Amino acid sequence: MVSPEFSPAHYETPPMAKPSLRSRASLWISDGLLFLGGVFIALLLVWSLFSIASPNPNRGTDFRRPIVKTRGDEEALKCAGSVQGANTRNQDSVERTFYDDPELSYSIEKPVKGWDEKRREWLRTHPSFAGAGDGAARERVLMLTGSQPSACKNPIGDHLLLRFFKNKVDYCRIHGYDIFYNNALLHPKMGSYWAKLPVVRAAMMAHPEAEWIWWVDSDALFTDMDFKLPLERYKDHNLIVHGWAHLIHETHSWTGLNAGVFLIRNCQWSMDFIDVWAKMGPQTPDYEKWGGILRSAFPDKAFPESDDQTGLAYLIYKEKEKWADRIYLESEYYFEGYWEEIVKTYDNITEKYRELDRTDVRLRRRHAEVVNEQYGAFREEHLGEVGYGLGSWRRPFITHFTGCQPCSGNHNQMYSGQSCWDGMRKALNFADNQVLRSFGYMHPHLLDSSLSDVPFDYPT
Repeated sequence: MVSPEFSPAHYETPPMAKPSLRSRASLWISDGLLFLGGVFIALLLVWSLFSIASPNPNRGTDFRRPIVKTRGDEEALKCAGSVQGANTRNQDSVERTFYDDPELSYSIEKPVKGWDEKRREWLRTHPSFAGAGDGAARERVLMLTGSQPSACKNPIGDHLLLRFFKNKVDYCRIHGYDIFYNNALLHPKMGSYWAKLPVVRAAMMAHPEAEWIWWVDSDALFTDMDFKLPLERYKDHNLIVHGWAHLIHETHSWTGLNAGVFLIRNCQWSMDFIDVWAKMGPQTPDYEKWGGILRSAFPDKAFPESDDQTGLAYLIYKEKEKWADRIYLESEYYFEGYWEEIVKTYDNITEKYRELDRTDVRLRRRHAEVVNEQYGAFREEHLGEVGYGLGSWRRPFITHFTGCQPCSGNHNQMYSGQSCWDGMRKALNFADNQVLRSFGYMHPHLLDSSLSDVPFDYPT
């Protein structure tokens, strides 16, 4: 609305009269002001509409003066630096692979042929996993473990299995291994100790990027968190198991090896071996017959049923020419060790390692857990002459509570249930102390579930 002061009625001149210089100047000034005002309003309107249509996430930023940030802004900026882009490593290829074959089966009852070529082709289409010339690709390990589908009968069984699994997760996290926990029967007739074979076979197909599949029983735990598998030692072998050749070939003992922990290469040889091994299992019509065959071959076998451990010993003993040259019986270190002879050594080992840490300031230095392997290498410099196994004060790699049956509680009558439970508590806390030290805590005693702060420069 125009103000009355500037309305035409109040500003007209006499008819036919010439405007004066003063009046013409006033007209130019007023018209100029009106024009400039209109232009300003028009520009303001255009800017407003543009701002609404195209909001600027950085509006308010003026490089001529400091930006005032809230505490939330500061934290967001700190975290933004650690955000990584999309992980292209985990993207699938558009090329066809063995996964696109409708005839391929994960079932242990249907053999897989040409697996080396199938796996090689998959790695070609997924070059980030192939790692040509990269030693890490040849050392890629997938750990497997598991338990029964139902709840444990032992009142503390599920708690114990949880702690055993946590132990394996800790070890894998420290050394960069993947882990899969299975509590389902992949074959309805293959339960108990036979249940592992269908899982191993399926895992080989589910993880073609893994060079090694490492089965570890639920009642076995890592009691040396520094030790790594000497994979270079096994470069010419496809199956590694804890055992002694003379006990199998000369003594003919079914305890000449232990099948609760084994390392198997992801290859056609292993596919074929598992097929033969599984044919002794309860899913076959020859199950009872195999029980008699195994018992006659290994007279000290106490029970008549065919089992995975005696079956493995049989293939090494009776089919030596076909399989044995690719099987490594590891006896130099505790690839898995019998708990009853190991647990009683923990206290002495703890004190020996404490003395060792006092001699080397590097071992007492606080550090991030992610660099634990480096400190394990420092410690190994002092352990070269200590040796392995029984009689050595080196930490045992894996302590296996075979016969204790933590889930069912039906332990072997050779020893008391209390010795099993106390042994498991000591082993779990012994391993836990190696992990918790990176977090600033330790159990003061191996039968004590409480925690104490780890002093600076411990132990001095």
